[in-house]
Amino acid sequence: MTQSWVHQAIGKIEADFQRSADTHLIKLDLPAIAGIDIYLKDESTHPTGSLKHRLARSLFLYALCNGWIDKDTPIIEASSGSTAVSEAYFARLLGLPFIAVMPRSTARRKIEQIEFYGGRCHFVAHSSEIYAESTRLAAELGGHYMDQFTYAERATDWRGNNNIANAIFEQMQKEPHPIPRWIVMSPGTGGTSATIGRYLKYQCLPSKLCVVDPENSVFYDYFQHRDNSLQSQSSSRIEGIGRPRVEPSFIPGVIDTMIKIPDTAAIAAIHWLEQQIGRKTGASTGTNLFGALLLAAKMKQAGDTGSIVTLICDPGERYLDTYYNPDWITEHIGCCQAMTDKLTAFNHSGELTL
Repeated sequence: MTQSWVHQAIGKIEADFQRSADTHLIKLDLPAIAGIDIYLKDESTHPTGSLKHRLARSLFLYALCNGWIDKDTPIIEASSGSTAVSEAYFARLLGLPFIAVMPRSTARRKIEQIEFYGGRCHFVAHSSEIYAESTRLAAELGGHYMDQFTYAERATDWRGNNNIANAIFEQMQKEPHPIPRWIVMSPGTGGTSATIGRYLKYQCLPSKLCVVDPENSVFYDYFQHRDNSLQSQSSSRIEGIGRPRVEPSFIPGVIDTMIKIPDTAAIAAIHWLEQQIGRKTGASTGTNLFGALLLAAKMKQAGDTGSIVTLICDPGERYLDTYYNPDWITEHIGCCQAMTDKLTAFNHSGELTL
């Protein structure tokens, strides 16, 4: 282990962080739910365009400080795209080779971004194959398998250190309802929900954590039954979230409730959101948002007021050939009109159900 190189590598990552500002908190204007404020923390504005920029930074620092990475160590990661884009960025920053192991169905724009940062994409047929193939490649090349699905929940300091939960509460301080009633998050690795949930408990905050899960993911069923042998034969159609197995970084004990969100609702929600803020977002954001709107509708029905915070995970420009392509939606997701109609009605009534 070359100690001077590791020190320089950590210094480069910390300098990159110092050059970065935190992400914006966007408030939606929704008269139908007056007294209930919904905010979206816009993680798409990170240098690599997604929430996973935070995770990649933490994973690299964790691996460096554990002595797992040295000069010229190949970095291998199992990823459906966004984590790989961010890790490719940091690998280039440190001058390290990077290989992303991902399903063939990954959005083309993500593949192009990984290659832009100097990474290489290694494809498998099914998302369940990425783990074993990453392990094999790391052994073959003498590299380090970053393994976001195992280390995401422990690489980030959930007590503070400018994690995403800490940033949310600092940005909410001057809002009408500064302590959110709910924070809504979808799980990919489970690391972000673990960070947020632990932070809420550590800070003794009354906010509750709702985790929303897409179709073809086992997290919701695991939360209900705690059976970690659960597996799905189908891959999630919402890139970046949902997993076919129970990931080690998913910590159910920090979660207050979970909602299973239909993929049609997620797609309808991103098109609805574009009408509200004039921007496209990824479908994981749609899953988050539909869950937040469901909670807001319940609060209104109960006569409650307060705030709800959720996330914009990445930009929609990555998905112009999928989630913003009507033919692709019809073939792979199905008809979203029923959910679109519900969101249109929500604009006037503030009522929404699955």
